[in-house]
Amino acid sequence: MSSEQGAPGASPRAPRPGTQKSSGVVTKKGDRAAKEKPGTVLPPVGEEEPKNPEEYQCSGVLEIDFTELCTRSGYTDFPKVVNRPRPHPPFVPSASLSEKVTPEDPRLSGSCSLNSLESKYVFFRPTIQVELEQEDSKSVKEIYIRGWKVEERILGIFSKCLPSLTQLQAINLWKVGLTDKTLTTFIDLLHLCSSTLRKVSLEGNPLPEQSYHKLMALDSTIAHLSLRNNNIDDRGAQLLGQALSTLHSCNRTLVSLNLGFNHIGDEGAGYIADGLRLNRSLLWLSLAHNRIQDKGALKLAEVLRPFELTHTEVVERRRLLLEKGTQERSQSPSSSRHGDSKTDREKGQMVGISNSTLLDKTDKTQPMKTPKGLGKKKEKSWELTKKEEKSGAGQSPTQGTPKKEDATKAGKGKVTIPEQKPSRIKGIKIGSREKRSILPESEQLVIEATEVINPLLEPVEHRAGKVFMPGNKVLLHLNLLRNHITEVGLEGFLATVQHQVQFSKAKSVSKGPVGLLWLSLAKNCFAPQCPAYAKIQELMLPRDPIKVKLREDEAMAFFS
Repeated sequence: MSSEQGAPGASPRAPRPGTQKSSGVVTKKGDRAAKEKPGTVLPPVGEEEPKNPEEYQCSGVLEIDFTELCTRSGYTDFPKVVNRPRPHPPFVPSASLSEKVTPEDPRLSGSCSLNSLESKYVFFRPTIQVELEQEDSKSVKEIYIRGWKVEERILGIFSKCLPSLTQLQAINLWKVGLTDKTLTTFIDLLHLCSSTLRKVSLEGNPLPEQSYHKLMALDSTIAHLSLRNNNIDDRGAQLLGQALSTLHSCNRTLVSLNLGFNHIGDEGAGYIADGLRLNRSLLWLSLAHNRIQDKGALKLAEVLRPFELTHTEVVERRRLLLEKGTQERSQSPSSSRHGDSKTDREKGQMVGISNSTLLDKTDKTQPMKTPKGLGKKKEKSWELTKKEEKSGAGQSPTQGTPKKEDATKAGKGKVTIPEQKPSRIKGIKIGSREKRSILPESEQLVIEATEVINPLLEPVEHRAGKVFMPGNKVLLHLNLLRNHITEVGLEGFLATVQHQVQFSKAKSVSKGPVGLLWLSLAKNCFAPQCPAYAKIQELMLPRDPIKVKLREDEAMAFFS
């Protein structure tokens, strides 16, 4: 028995030293392994193509697009897109509900505690809150991201899915750990959504380089910008003031700017005031909860009433006036006649007209020669500019009468019919220009919409050899709540408010900017019973449209 049992047991062990059977055994194992490998390798090979985020076409539904792009990019745990929670009315349980729900059931109380615990954990999970326009998933109006770090990888995904949101109007980022590098990426994202996006809020994101001014570049389309609680100091305020306006550039899209809860002092307030000198688009400015004292307050109050132009601004104003006059001369009908006469002379030379005829024709057309006319106009342009500034009209230094005198002197007393026609056309143009000077400033801006409007071309006033601009009358809302302003700064704002009240009374019939409608100076370093503060409140009360509307509603309710 032992030998028989050993024989069959030895038969499979005998071929082990051989090469053929052993190779056959290996081949069978390799075949089995080869059959098992495709089962594990094929699924990822089939998933490689749809995992490419570049090939995904966004559908316009943020939740679907963001989830799919994160999955294709290799994210395993990414924020969820949820609707922005709204406050609910207080819940009052009914009698029937109180009868059905009894706290004696231990299973019910345990499930309630479990749900409340889960809801607390869910509250702290990163989410992307969205506000819809009409309960439609494709109508995302605003995006809120709060309390979790937004990395450059997430911003790259946003750059693919946010441009497809055709109704996106606002992006709010609160304490998302932005850096100067990710801010640049975020600005590139804003350019992709510039067709609809108008409001941006970056709060609680202090940057070492304080490069927030990049959001207010000349190609920016942002209308409402909030930069609260970013530790912006005087250096950051200087960059923001330069972004508002300089001598050669100006932001024309920003309507409201919130710089509350920062570290801006007197020097920074001065930089913001410098930005308001030539800015005519900002309507709403908040500098609440900063460190502004009397020096900065006086700077802000100064630019809201007539202020003196610096020497550099006067030089730039004269340059703009000369440039405007040159453009008007080039667009006048006389320029075309100059070209026609020159063409006639060239044709005469080509045909071979006799010298006497050519000289005669040249004498007749001598008053219309462009080089002499322009040369004499350029020689007298400086004198005309000085005369215009003395008169204070603020119009172009070129007038029709000097042009006619130049033409008469150049023609040596010869007056022909071609010379009279341009003068008659110029007379009509001068009449319309004089009529425009009578119109309000706002209507003049509408009429001259095709021209580049610069505040330095506004009508000015001359006092004791100095040039004064009317001041910024476009800013309607100024908030200086909780700073360090005393009664000295209040006197500056009182003078500003008194001037703007008189200015608005003079413009009561016409339309246009009239100055501040709302001014907040409360919670500063002066008593609420201060005479200057009481006078400011008294003057501003009838200018506040909200308070006027409330008084009208109360009066209507009383008489009804």
